[in-house]
Amino acid sequence: MKRLVVIFLVLFAIGAKYSVAQHTHPQTAHYQAPQDQKVIEKLEQWKDLKFGIIIHWGLYAVPGIIESWSVCSEDWIERDSTISYNDYKKWYFGLKDEFNPVKFNPEQWAEASKKAGMKYLVFTTKHHDGFCLWDTKQTDYSIAHSKFAGNPKQDALKYVLEAYRNQGFMVGTYFSKPDWHSDYYWWKKYATPDRNNNYDANRYPWRWNQFKKYTFNQIQELMTNYGDVDLLWLDGGWVRPLETVTDEVRAWGAPIPSWSQDIDMPNIAKMARENQPGLLIVDRTVGGQFENYQTPEQHIPDTALDHPWESCITLGGAWGYMPGDKYKPTSQVIKTLVEVVAKGGSLLLGVGPTPEGEFTPGQVESLEKIGAWMNKNGEAIYATRTLPVFQSEDVFFTQSKDSKYCYAIATYGEDKALESTVSWNGNVPHKGARMTLISTGQRVKYTVKGDQVIVTLPKNLTKLSEGKALAFKFKK
Repeated sequence: MKRLVVIFLVLFAIGAKYSVAQHTHPQTAHYQAPQDQKVIEKLEQWKDLKFGIIIHWGLYAVPGIIESWSVCSEDWIERDSTISYNDYKKWYFGLKDEFNPVKFNPEQWAEASKKAGMKYLVFTTKHHDGFCLWDTKQTDYSIAHSKFAGNPKQDALKYVLEAYRNQGFMVGTYFSKPDWHSDYYWWKKYATPDRNNNYDANRYPWRWNQFKKYTFNQIQELMTNYGDVDLLWLDGGWVRPLETVTDEVRAWGAPIPSWSQDIDMPNIAKMARENQPGLLIVDRTVGGQFENYQTPEQHIPDTALDHPWESCITLGGAWGYMPGDKYKPTSQVIKTLVEVVAKGGSLLLGVGPTPEGEFTPGQVESLEKIGAWMNKNGEAIYATRTLPVFQSEDVFFTQSKDSKYCYAIATYGEDKALESTVSWNGNVPHKGARMTLISTGQRVKYTVKGDQVIVTLPKNLTKLSEGKALAFKFKK
């Protein structure tokens, strides 16, 4: 069995990077603004941050495979055909007894995140496999009952949130609404044919009500036992009231049961906000009053959006830890961040710690390089808002909240060389306005020809920094 599992892991690790796109979450078509004044105020604070980190960490880190999805029986999932599905699930769920992050170092994560210029955290407390990264009282399928049990930091969530709060972060808890380990969601009486609960909730209302109670109690623990929490980030958008299933949802291609998977979000939200006033709730893809901002996954919208949103995008090829994962070049991350912000969003960058509980040296190095650019150019990113003209080819635009200053950020690809000038169309400086290169504070010369702005770069600027992007500041 172990030999077959090893064969599977090799095959799955190869396939994971192209399979991952098949379960990404699109954004909802419509946005409903919150009415709670405290939520509105918190949302405005969040909109100023622009750059956050989402950390996927769990059992899947032990073998270094795609998060949770390998235990789901859908036709896009690849597994070694010599291993029975039931044997595979038994092996995967049994990883709890191998999970032992003896180098668990949330302070390292928080320090590296701060150096990158990040401002908020979303931490995966439980993914779809049901394994909990906190000492929940609702199940023993948690880190507190793993091989890590007895360690002073066995209640991992507590220490992660503390580490990030100590670095000044807004903190959030990711929570999977589906729970494939719970017998109230995947009932052992039946097979598990897909991602949905595997029994008719109309036929077995007691069981579904037990799952609703289980979910409520777990979220209540997160909202009452871990200090101030700013965000509740809910994943698994197929767990939703049946009446919210639209043609847009059907177009995802995921199976849709004939019964409702309603977990009573109004009751959950009421409880959560009684304990955490102003809490932002992100019920991904469901829309309505409990999706306070939208979360397009692994892509950037084609145009600017006039409501709150973030793109969640991985640093490498996977959300969780995978040995040998290739991290995106710093220039690509910076260009992604710049484009997202210019279109009115925030970037939530995905990083997965090792099974031992550390960021890899490569992850730390990548975050430091991103931070080197942000440290010099962050003024053009943080607390900015959109402009009617947000892009001119590879130049993107933002403006200060008070609309006093405009920022033009010229991005370069890995192979594009520095030239003596930068030009763009639109967002022409006010006549006689001073323009500066933000990274150095140097004044730069420019000319205007109609709607075109041509900037002459300083002669002492002979090469691009790691981020390969230049930010200019001027009054418009």
